Amino acid sequence: MQVTGKITRDSLMTLEAYSRYRKDNKAAVMAHRRLRSVRLGEHINLQFESETSIRYQIQEMLRIEKIFEDEGINQEIEAYAPLVPDGSNWKATVMLEYPDVNERKRELARLIGVEDRLFVEVEGHPRVYAIADEDMDRENDDKTSAVHFVRFELTPAMCAAVKAGAGVKLGCDHTHYPAHVAIPAETLASLASDLR
Repeated sequence: MQVTGKITRDSLMTLEAYSRYRKDNKAAVMAHRRLRSVRLGEHINLQFESETSIRYQIQEMLRIEKIFEDEGINQEIEAYAPLVPDGSNWKATVMLEYPDVNERKRELARLIGVEDRLFVEVEGHPRVYAIADEDMDRENDDKTSAVHFVRFELTPAMCAAVKAGAGVKLGCDHTHYPAHVAIPAETLASLASDLR
């Protein structure tokens, strides 16, 4: 899968080419996704997206839906390409994971606003809170969604610090879900490659 810096119709593989690529490369893409996944406490998982992960997602949607016409391909690009980090930020899919349906219903009601209380903290710099769900509101008065899309916008000084090896914490200061974790070094090295 070629990383070009911009996902366009012409930079995607045909369904036939992708089918061949997928057989040989699915394990490597899954390893990339695992590397960029950070658990925050017991029930929140952040999947930090990259051009590679989003290209894979688009190609998978095209394969599953058997989409080969320009209009359908462009719709998939428009839906997913905004999740690719663009040099000064990290973008992530946030999953609130509660396997038990009754617990999930109860906790999603308690965790309204949790997506706005997620933060990253670059060593020596103030916290940066997530900008959540820019495409659409994903909660209502009764509950939050189990999936959110967030962006952490970093200053040039923060980007430089991360690239120079500064540690980064990921956290949440929601009343009902206080948690923080240091982003592991190997994950942080991958995330640093997203920054200019």
